[in-house]
Amino acid sequence: MGDYVKVCELSDAPPGSMYAVNLGDKKLMIVNVDGELYVTDRVCTHETADLSTGFLIGFVVTCPLHLSRFDVITGEVQNPPATVPLKTYGLKVEGTSVYVQV
Repeated sequence: MGDYVKVCELSDAPPGSMYAVNLGDKKLMIVNVDGELYVTDRVCTHETADLSTGFLIGFVVTCPLHLSRFDVITGEVQNPPATVPLKTYGLKVEGTSVYVQV
């Protein structure tokens, strides 16, 4: 397991949002679903669309390019054309700061 790195403040990722984060060469997004935070890669595994500009309904993000959908908790693909799941990461909150495990 890797170290946790601070990526944002809680206020950057309000409920219903997908907050884009660049962490080295990783393009991630912090997703807030009803106050619960999750972190996944933010580049669609089908093509290089930025999922943080897509649509979030419940725990499912829809790619703005070809409408692939992913579960933000597990990273699993919900429908094609994507077939490869998103990578998910460990996340913790300390005070008002959000940390991602890399």
